[in-house]
Amino acid sequence: MNNKSVTRFERWYADRPDYVERMTERARRYLYFIVDEVEKRHMPSEIALLPMIESAFNPAANSIARASGIWQFIPSTGKNFGMQQNWWYDGRRDVISATKGALDYLQKLHDQFGSWDLALAAYNAGENSVSRAIARNRKLHKPIDYEHLRLPKETRQYVPKLMAVKNIISYPSSFGLVLADIPNKPYFSEVTTSKHIDVEIAAEMAGISMEEFSALNPAHSRPVILQKQDEVLLLPVEAVDRFQENLENADKPLVSWQACPTKKGEKLEVIAEKYSIPLEKLRRVNGIHRSILVSNGQTLLVPLNGEEPQAEFTAFNTNLPPTDYGMLNAVRHVVRRGDTLSGIARRYHVRLASLKSWNRGVRILHPGQHIWVAQPQGQSASRTNRNIRRTSVKVKHSVHPEKM
Repeated sequence: MNNKSVTRFERWYADRPDYVERMTERARRYLYFIVDEVEKRHMPSEIALLPMIESAFNPAANSIARASGIWQFIPSTGKNFGMQQNWWYDGRRDVISATKGALDYLQKLHDQFGSWDLALAAYNAGENSVSRAIARNRKLHKPIDYEHLRLPKETRQYVPKLMAVKNIISYPSSFGLVLADIPNKPYFSEVTTSKHIDVEIAAEMAGISMEEFSALNPAHSRPVILQKQDEVLLLPVEAVDRFQENLENADKPLVSWQACPTKKGEKLEVIAEKYSIPLEKLRRVNGIHRSILVSNGQTLLVPLNGEEPQAEFTAFNTNLPPTDYGMLNAVRHVVRRGDTLSGIARRYHVRLASLKSWNRGVRILHPGQHIWVAQPQGQSASRTNRNIRRTSVKVKHSVHPEKM
């Protein structure tokens, strides 16, 4: 593919060297593993660059459509490809399981549509969307290749973006860019631990920063790993021996958090006081939105033995859409042409900052996009509901590069 769209995106990336530098810096952790998996399957090498389009290789990336991880799986597709998702863990953010799931899915789509550009289009817009576009063109006796199908705008741009990134990676100097070298060797290795352990302590034992630990293990949503089965952690290759030695010789407690069942309707303020933890920290650790005042009967993480852990930790899923919290009287606004964030905030009588936080820091709106508006508990939503269009839009909105 070599058309005006590819040239336009080449220029877009070339004009943003700082952004390209951040993206490739993040990619160095994962790219060797992904390229190796792609080559094992004899897939086109540029498939390994797809997370640059999906998430800019940001492991904590989320989209309005609740897609997550570097491959941007929505919950249902993630489950279909074996990615476990629960309160503790989200396999869509696991580098290994998500990569294998994404390549499995792409191979399935290639078998279904017979070409890689159509497989990529289906990965972005959904296989039903591409199938309908093909059927429409067949009925009109038109070509059924990618460039002739009537697809959503984002999907029409999807493959040209990938081609632009491929060209820049192949010949960076032609675009005035200098890319950091990525060594042709494994960056991380898998380590199994059967012991419950705080993620902060795990990072300390490996001799790496929490930023590095989280980038390699973004699937863990809590500050402590308490799963029953043996846990697999990813660590930089050079840190593995140190971690295993420190774990074997550990002479201090490895866990400073405990799982605590709560009663439905129990005030979070009372729970925080009972376990000597600030209310806001209880919220951060457990991914509880600040609009929620009482428990819905879920299990919460609280300090062990009444001692507040010193380490700070913010759960990855703190900003889930309010609909994930049954106790919120939340409403859904479908963006129309001309809508702005400040206008929506005024319409629903909420703060602009709150509106952004409920929607993962959204800055750019598109017609058809869903914006969630949380209402205070006990407040009637009847007036608000009159403003809502209950239209259902199934197109997956990828994370916009400028948000990364």
